Amino acid sequence: MKNQYACLLLLLFSSFSIFAQSTNSGKVTGTITDSTTAKFVPYATVAVMNTDKKIQTGGTSDDKGVFALDNIPAGVYQVVISFVGYRTKTLDRVTITTEKPAVDLGTILFVPDSKNLKEVVVTGQRPLVEDKGDKLVYNAEVDATNTGGTAADVLRKVPMLTVDLDGNVKMRGSGNIKVLVNGKPSSIMARNLADALKQMPANIIKSVEVITSPGSKYDAEGSAGVINIVTKKQLQGTNGTVNVTAGNFNSSVGGNINIKKGKFGLAASGDVYNYRNIRENETIRTALVNGQPVNTLTQQSEADNTGTGGYGSLSLDYDPDSLNRLNFSANIWGGNFPNNSTLSNRLTSLQGQVLEDFRRDIAFRNPFGNAEFNLGWTRSFKKPDKEFSFLSQYSYMPDNYYYTINQFQGTSERPSYLERSTNLSSNNEFTFQTDFVNPYKLRDSANLKWEAGAKTIQRFISSESVSDLSPTGQESDYGFDPARSNAFNYIQRVFAGYSSLKFDTKTKWAATAGARYERTLIDGNFITTKTRFNSQYGNLIPSLTISKTINKKHTFKAAYTQRISRPLMWYLNPFKNYSDSKNVQTGNPYLRPELTHATELSYSTFNDKGFSLNASTFWRQTNNSIEWLTTVDADGVALTTPQNIGQNASYGINLNVSAQPNKKMTLSINSELTYISLTSVALKQSNAGWVFGIGPDVSYKLPKDWTLQLNGYTNTGWFGLQFKQTGWYYYGFAAKKEFWNKKATLTLNANNPFNRYVRITAESSAPSFTSVNQGAYVNRSIRLTFSYRFGQMTAGGKQSKKISNDDGKGGGSR
Repeated sequence: MKNQYACLLLLLFSSFSIFAQSTNSGKVTGTITDSTTAKFVPYATVAVMNTDKKIQTGGTSDDKGVFALDNIPAGVYQVVISFVGYRTKTLDRVTITTEKPAVDLGTILFVPDSKNLKEVVVTGQRPLVEDKGDKLVYNAEVDATNTGGTAADVLRKVPMLTVDLDGNVKMRGSGNIKVLVNGKPSSIMARNLADALKQMPANIIKSVEVITSPGSKYDAEGSAGVINIVTKKQLQGTNGTVNVTAGNFNSSVGGNINIKKGKFGLAASGDVYNYRNIRENETIRTALVNGQPVNTLTQQSEADNTGTGGYGSLSLDYDPDSLNRLNFSANIWGGNFPNNSTLSNRLTSLQGQVLEDFRRDIAFRNPFGNAEFNLGWTRSFKKPDKEFSFLSQYSYMPDNYYYTINQFQGTSERPSYLERSTNLSSNNEFTFQTDFVNPYKLRDSANLKWEAGAKTIQRFISSESVSDLSPTGQESDYGFDPARSNAFNYIQRVFAGYSSLKFDTKTKWAATAGARYERTLIDGNFITTKTRFNSQYGNLIPSLTISKTINKKHTFKAAYTQRISRPLMWYLNPFKNYSDSKNVQTGNPYLRPELTHATELSYSTFNDKGFSLNASTFWRQTNNSIEWLTTVDADGVALTTPQNIGQNASYGINLNVSAQPNKKMTLSINSELTYISLTSVALKQSNAGWVFGIGPDVSYKLPKDWTLQLNGYTNTGWFGLQFKQTGWYYYGFAAKKEFWNKKATLTLNANNPFNRYVRITAESSAPSFTSVNQGAYVNRSIRLTFSYRFGQMTAGGKQSKKISNDDGKGGGSR
């Protein structure tokens, strides 16, 4: 306490001293831009040196490249500007007098450096979490516990995000989000986000951006917001990494190489991996007819599956001059994630009579692939931040399902029933987009930026399913079942245009207002039944954000936007999955889009001692909300399908705090409290309640290049319109050792080391059933990762602009 009072007195004395000097103090301002790209250079270090070569004062440029250093006595100074990847810039004889105390250095051109990065000494590292105004950034590359893991492991530690044990992601309580990779969409993310995140290695992720109030330049999809996964940036020179991970639940081998010489750049990466999943489940469900119980189903299942897959990416850049860039990139994903299981079923009457008793051995596999090709042209101008771009993308995603079933009556080992089914589906997608950005300087006190663009997306979805049955259990008696076979085509066309204005002043007021109009045309064709349907609708989507920064360290923000969510293939596919005859799943091609109103109030602050705080309150209301709903018939058979239930309203608070007590330790904690209310007038059902989650993280640097890190997360559970689920948790630690001149690292990660299972109980109820499900998930894992960096590296070069199809609901897992 005495130390705190001493610091306060010292602060007050310093304040009076500064005030006393202010009558003869000066100010130096300027704007730093890249000499080749004409873009602003943020966070560059600016030092004012006196004639004795001692630092008089210093600071950094903001995200617009602007710096302002004040409280400088009259005199002659030298201004030195430095940043990793650039040549140090020195401005001599900067003179401040009592007659002219303010000196504006204007636009300062910063020249990229071609030296090896090993010659640059970096004395600090980026904080784990940063508030960039319009987004919250989690710097994954500084978190040792991510090494050797997957993107799902990374997202578990991001503020405002929740990732459950199956990999399903929610933002502020909503699973209706859009995930981008380097600002562009991935069809594999739209197919099944939970599976896709398990396929992306954490080693390639630089940071994760959470955008809770997307502006009009973003597609209007994703009612909760947008997540942008940023992979590690291409560097100058020739360099790369090799990563090898071995563990009891996931292993991988991969690497990347980057070649940047003059006007040409090439980046390639690849990874092969496997992922294991072990679970056990027991469900007791009672069927209701007119509110009265008629029978009880008891199911027990167990599964132990290992999936394999891989990905590869290639990017080619050509800069004909300092203002133009041409880019081609290709990304290929593929793999096979089986879901084999043994399922026991026992159906009894209210009197205890056994109505059905059988076991199913289910072999279910889902081989999938995804290929994306991007071609773009970006035109910069000598005027900083002015830019025009034209982008195009084609993606093709086959998504196939195969299952075979051997069914046994009672304790018999001879099959009494056989079934096999094939579903071949694909999604062809064409996208064209153009964007224009033009900044304006309004005198010396304010800046204005205008953005406008247009976009079209053409999706062609097809699904064809065929089922064969053998009611005798003999292979020779297989026969085609037309009732479980169908063919379906679906075309979705989206046409969009947007315009927005961003206004900011030197008094640190900022406002962004925009509007986006999207027109959607849908054509569906059930080929088997010769039934067609079509619809079209338009949406005008406004957005508004206002912020104020006080004393450079305290920012207040208010934002409002609307969002829409069009269901994609995963929700629309009418293929019926009968692999569990008592739980049939199917899509719904008649789904309507969701419309969401979202409002947010936030506050953020930081200091130069490593402390930061980000707090926000939010309100979100979704109409035509899509939920997976279940109905059970009198025979105890459940049908689960997505439906527009009505309204989903959420109110909540998010809090993220980070601190650095000393140079060796970093602490952070993320927490969220959300009230959720779901209402369906048509179904005469509703559910509401509070959800709370909290996750701490501690990192400590030891001597001899060792780092230790601990992290964890726990919550109070989750619920939907028909269910309520108990909470779950995870915890883990990591130890990292750097060696070979810090070019090599060895990282050991352990998750839930003292608990083999995480157990979750879910209770469900509806007019046609009540049920209790108890699940046990094996989550104890350990992995060891070796990583080696090679080649010479310098920062710099332009970032290629790519398409962002952040516009479809379909990333969740059933």
